[in-house]
Amino acid sequence: MTGIVVVSHSRQLAGAAVDLTRRLMPASRVRLETAAGTAEGALGTDAMAIVEAVGRADDGEGVVVLMDLGSAVMSAQTAVEFLDPEVAERTRLLAAPLVEGLFAAYSAAGIGRDLDRVCAEAERAVEAKRRQLAD
Repeated sequence: MTGIVVVSHSRQLAGAAVDLTRRLMPASRVRLETAAGTAEGALGTDAMAIVEAVGRADDGEGVVVLMDLGSAVMSAQTAVEFLDPEVAERTRLLAAPLVEGLFAAYSAAGIGRDLDRVCAEAERAVEAKRRQLAD
């Protein structure tokens, strides 16, 4: 099953996004991990924490990584460089919106979609909001 990692500058933001997603789909067994904030509890990101989170989320089927903004993206890119090459090959950094993308990825992974399909669902997640606002 595709795993998911949420990377955020804020431990509280990542935790709230994960909590919302798990409450909306409580039966799912998707490996959902966070790498958020610094070891001291401050705002920030840590590439090595992302490496560890990917390791926990990966069961061999691949991992999608959703990031909040700015240096979270750079930290995730750096983390991929430290992954075992096989794990790096099946790890995808997504430009999807954090909350909508997380829910879409979690839903798709939860019903057994493959890595490519999970990525596509997460990337398309913002479209529903765009359509709703266009009406």
